[in-house]
Amino acid sequence: MTALSEAPARRVPRTGALARLRPSVVLSGLVLLIALAWALVPGWFTPLDPVAGNPARALLSPSGAHPFGTDATGRDMLARVIHGARYSLSGALIAVTVGFVLGTAIGVLAGSVRGALDEILMRVVDVLLAIPSLLLSLSIIIILGFGTAQVAVAVGIASVAAFARLARSEVVRVRGSDYVEAAFASGGRFWPVLLRHVLPNSLTAVFALAALQFGSAVLAISTLGFLGYGAPPPTPEWGLLIAEGRT
Repeated sequence: MTALSEAPARRVPRTGALARLRPSVVLSGLVLLIALAWALVPGWFTPLDPVAGNPARALLSPSGAHPFGTDATGRDMLARVIHGARYSLSGALIAVTVGFVLGTAIGVLAGSVRGALDEILMRVVDVLLAIPSLLLSLSIIIILGFGTAQVAVAVGIASVAAFARLARSEVVRVRGSDYVEAAFASGGRFWPVLLRHVLPNSLTAVFALAALQFGSAVLAISTLGFLGYGAPPPTPEWGLLIAEGRT
């Protein structure tokens, strides 16, 4: 007993939060920060104009002055990629916001009210889920017209069903919790209980889906831009840049 009490206590090394992060997480974070910086302050990374061309510099190979080379009209490709982040990321933000707001509103309403309204809303959601998202986006673009904002709204509407389904399932789960039933039993009204207890405890998974949906929105907007439904030339949008590089 004495020997055990006299034994020196083992010291547990303390490491900071940054030291515990995996290299892959740090690398991913750096990529996201760089893309965000490109969208917010592109002038910090390149002084060149992404739209104005110079025929004398057409189709130059990568060099120190033009790391990505130039296109057929003499525009610097790196400058176009950097400035294109603003269009692609802002479009993805609009798309995720539209899907999150509309889908969460539908899911919360269906999961809270239940009954016939729940059945009607969920059958509409099932129809939207049965339609391929790209085909649905194209159909909406035909109605709204071409452009980055229209493509972003179309992609957002195509993601409403996923947000609505997840939000409804979370609301139904929280709605049956003991503390929610106790709130109603103690005289709580529908909307105050919904806003104070149900909604805050149902949005964690929906926010996680929004984070995942952001990357999918970038790909969807770039795909539609590649097909020619997005921003018109010479806008340096990422999908349009890939389409122009085919030749």
